[in-house]
Amino acid sequence: MSEPAMPHYPQKPSSANAVLVLNDGSVFWGKGLGKEGEAVGEVCFNTSMTGYQEILTDPSYAGQIITFTFPHIGNVGTNPEDIETQKVAARGLILREDITQPSSWRSTQHLQPWLEANNLTGICGIDTRALTHRIRDAKFSLNGVVAFNKAGAFDIAALVKKAKDWAGLDGMDLVPEVTCKKSYSWDEAKWVLGSGYQKQTNPQFHVVAIDYGAKLNILRCLAATGSRVTVVPATTSYEEIAALKPDGVFLSNGPGDPAATGKYAVPVIKKIIESGWPLFGICLGHQLMGLALGAKTRKMITGHRGANQPVKDLATGKVEITSQNHGFEVIVETLPSNAEVTHISLFDGSNEGFRIKNAPAFSVQYHPEASPGPEDSHYLFERFVELMRARISKAA
Repeated sequence: MSEPAMPHYPQKPSSANAVLVLNDGSVFWGKGLGKEGEAVGEVCFNTSMTGYQEILTDPSYAGQIITFTFPHIGNVGTNPEDIETQKVAARGLILREDITQPSSWRSTQHLQPWLEANNLTGICGIDTRALTHRIRDAKFSLNGVVAFNKAGAFDIAALVKKAKDWAGLDGMDLVPEVTCKKSYSWDEAKWVLGSGYQKQTNPQFHVVAIDYGAKLNILRCLAATGSRVTVVPATTSYEEIAALKPDGVFLSNGPGDPAATGKYAVPVIKKIIESGWPLFGICLGHQLMGLALGAKTRKMITGHRGANQPVKDLATGKVEITSQNHGFEVIVETLPSNAEVTHISLFDGSNEGFRIKNAPAFSVQYHPEASPGPEDSHYLFERFVELMRARISKAA
């Protein structure tokens, strides 16, 4: 009996010191970026033309390697203001071109040393258009490994095995990696040219934000509406939240499988809905609210990631161009009768928002804080404020 044929991998170019391998056996050679080493995760793509620093620091990218479809990454450098978390959760990055030299008066550091400081491993010189097509057309999520070794030494068979053996995001609770460890107060509001981020000094409302991996600009938008924000860890109990006497509760974005996070989050959210507090959820918070109502969620093959996603508001008929980053969705057919669909994706018809008819609660799948992205959906923060104002007026 003959030995099984060894898999054939493309020959390494002499100049290559990095490689991307996928769980379908694909191998892409290129040049290393950031920190030497290996990064394993789900390989996804983001179609945004701006905001690479905000994207790389979005906690919702935990467990993922980001392919940037825009070729000129690094062109505005990096700075300490354009971050969405203090601890980078993304696993790595994939670029078409080498990092562009920064050309911006706001830049304080080139992207390469910033990547190294944040332990991000990447690769450039990849045909990102071909890779994006492969991700888009695959029948399953593509997991992969980015390996960067200045000596150019790689065991491709071992890397392919590592990509195939990685469990993937389905069933994975990644919130413990990104949630805060203890509660804290937040009063930083929106950024103003010439003076930076403003402070909220005269809050009218108190919002408790449950941190499943909250982006900082969401907290800034909440503060900008006139709210004092208390951020609490993902595992905070209903009783602890009630003791803070909120005027409203916010459910943040975050990474991983909502069904896995829901094991401890859903019982708390059910009690919050029953309490009558105004409730607003974004992204993972939207999915968790759906689970709390008895709906189901599922993994999308490619998901929605970019700042050009069209969403229709069913109440007004208006179309919003939105920023999105999610790989799971609420199955709209499983929503109960007391949930009304409010927004849908014009890309694929998937659910982008709903409200609870018999409670002051609503949620959206996309990111109205626009970081990066358009500001079409900022009105949702005001809608949340209106619910809090109405509850306070009723209690007076």
